[in-house]
Amino acid sequence: MRFVKPISMKEHARALALLAAAALLTVLAGKDFLRQHLVEDLWPSPALSARQWLSHWHAPLKGGRGDSEVFVFRGQEEGGRVLVLGGTHPNEPAGYLAAVLLVENLRVEAGEIWVLPRANASAFTATDPQEGTPQVLALPDSLGQPRAFRVGGRATNPLDQWPDPEITVHRPSLQSLSGVEVRNLNRSYPGRPEGFFTEQVAWAIHRIIEQEGIDLLVDLHEAAIEYPVVNALVAHERAGDLAAAAVFGLSMNGVEIALEPSPANLHGLSHRELGDALPGLQATLLETANPGQGRLRGRTNAEQLLLGKDPCYDAAQLIPGMNKVKVGPEGLPLAMRVGRHLDAVRELCAALELTRPGKAVRYTGPPTLAELDARGMSPWLRPVSGLDQPRKAR
Repeated sequence: MRFVKPISMKEHARALALLAAAALLTVLAGKDFLRQHLVEDLWPSPALSARQWLSHWHAPLKGGRGDSEVFVFRGQEEGGRVLVLGGTHPNEPAGYLAAVLLVENLRVEAGEIWVLPRANASAFTATDPQEGTPQVLALPDSLGQPRAFRVGGRATNPLDQWPDPEITVHRPSLQSLSGVEVRNLNRSYPGRPEGFFTEQVAWAIHRIIEQEGIDLLVDLHEAAIEYPVVNALVAHERAGDLAAAAVFGLSMNGVEIALEPSPANLHGLSHRELGDALPGLQATLLETANPGQGRLRGRTNAEQLLLGKDPCYDAAQLIPGMNKVKVGPEGLPLAMRVGRHLDAVRELCAALELTRPGKAVRYTGPPTLAELDARGMSPWLRPVSGLDQPRKAR
């Protein structure tokens, strides 16, 4: 019979202390995990006409993390209808925050502007593994009080759609894509009403455009500095004249942006699939240059995303042709990237009236690139006076 040494009081106390520490860490980690499923409120302009949810156009999304708010602004004059998507990829913060500044400042005079700031609401609830992306960006509002904005991942939270296949097949084109793209909203259009979770979100957006008679789609994104399609306006061929007019208008104001055709052989993209599926729609997508998106970047943190500076890209700039966008000493700050989006939306709306008479969309309120360069974003972030408490994502 083996003799088992009894546990001493000291060892017993040490074991209890370790268990208590493990329990505390579990509780703290659990609270942090649950916080990722909370979403900050937005505070729309008093000129807001209606506030809907994606589930209005596709009922199965109701109450889930695919559901997301749609903000509608209507002018007194008849005109065209524009849908602006932010947050297709929540790790591209300029697109999301440009949509936020639209929602919180718009005053539409003619036509209608529909804004979906969190197109893939699920993707805001999880960051991408091994990317080191910060969970939030803190920005002061117009009274100097901090507001926190979520930074999520590129794709739908795996808790909402899993597992990824090795290869996914896009419908209806039957093109084979990498399996992880099954959770990428911008590879899921035109969507399917009974498809994967992400395809159902795409389907709801499709239905908004179809049922509400949207004339112009603007999908806001960011891209890596070394990516060939960056600081660019990508347009479906039906939107070619409109996009060219917008690029010309931007150039006249000192904003240089490339005009890129929508690739006909890459399926699932918003501008390609929705442009093909909906004959009345002019579909476009905007890309600004963000060092935090690239493979050459160093440590990813909030400062990098806010200031748009990265020493690795400074070094890469010494190699001819490596960076597709020149980065000056001031970097590529978030306010500048947001401003490029907002100026482009403004020029696209002007071009819609120019190319399609009777489809005017005119508005005031959101800042220009020049104003954001001079003053930052704070003056256009509505003060919430302590009311900006996160709530559960639906």
